Amino acid sequence: MADHNLPLIDGIRAASRQMVRELGFMQSTLAATNYAPSAVHAILEIGARGRMAAAQLSELLGLEKSSVSRMVRKLINAGELKETAGAEDRRVKLLALTAQGQHTRAAIETFARRRVSAALDRMQPAERRAVARGLAIYARSLTSHRQGPPERAVAPVRIGTGYQPAVIGRIVEMHARFYARHAGFGRYFEGKVAGGLAEFTARLDHPANQLWTAVDGDRIVGSVAIDGEDLADRQAHLRWFIVDDGLRGAGVGRRLLREALAFCDRRAFTATQLWTFRGLDAARRLYESFGFVLAEEFPGRQWGKEMVEQRFIRPCNASGNIS
Repeated sequence: MADHNLPLIDGIRAASRQMVRELGFMQSTLAATNYAPSAVHAILEIGARGRMAAAQLSELLGLEKSSVSRMVRKLINAGELKETAGAEDRRVKLLALTAQGQHTRAAIETFARRRVSAALDRMQPAERRAVARGLAIYARSLTSHRQGPPERAVAPVRIGTGYQPAVIGRIVEMHARFYARHAGFGRYFEGKVAGGLAEFTARLDHPANQLWTAVDGDRIVGSVAIDGEDLADRQAHLRWFIVDDGLRGAGVGRRLLREALAFCDRRAFTATQLWTFRGLDAARRLYESFGFVLAEEFPGRQWGKEMVEQRFIRPCNASGNIS
């Protein structure tokens, strides 16, 4: 991985170490039990599946079979687990929770849910969703690296076109939250985005205009638009490009841009332009990978505060990673 990703990598590592400490994995016991973290995980995973063989548990936990065997024997002796014969091959011993084990599992779940709930209470709704999805993606990637792709993948984000209920409000919300944090923009900027979107969506039935949204489940998590009418000389204007927290870097933005620029090429616009400002380096790298070049930069206040504004341009059918 390139050196410029080292701050990101080290940030994730630092957060992981902090989570390990805060969740108690450095202690000899876990989740208000008398058991080590590996035993607590075994109780949870066996309980979630009903029954499983020790070999399956070893693979799932990523532990040596001898270590799992000793741990299982201790849990059986403690009354948490029992061995049952397999339905198809009675020589195979399957592990299941006893009544006591079910009670222990319920106590662990209650303890863990309270801990997570207490942390989520300190977050905004968008941050909670970002954490949930980000952790799921990261965990799947770690598992994939260790044992190959998982059997089941989370349903991918889909790309849709055109107006849909609440699309204006959702795009405005994503812009307002992101740019308030990263640029200090306020109500002027939010009102400008809302007004422009309202005017544009009234023209979506015109063939030169289109809006794309990235949808995760039933939630809009990204957008981009091509306005083919507000620039001269048959040039397209790329507008309202945004991806929600937790999905940046996951390829959603690239998929949105690919759809938008393919549309521009099909419509044979002479060029596609976009306006942004200095400092959004990740976005700039993405634009340049699609063939955009910086045409000019200048001080301006079109977003409500003094910024070094930038105009990028991409000629029709320019080279870039659009395939």
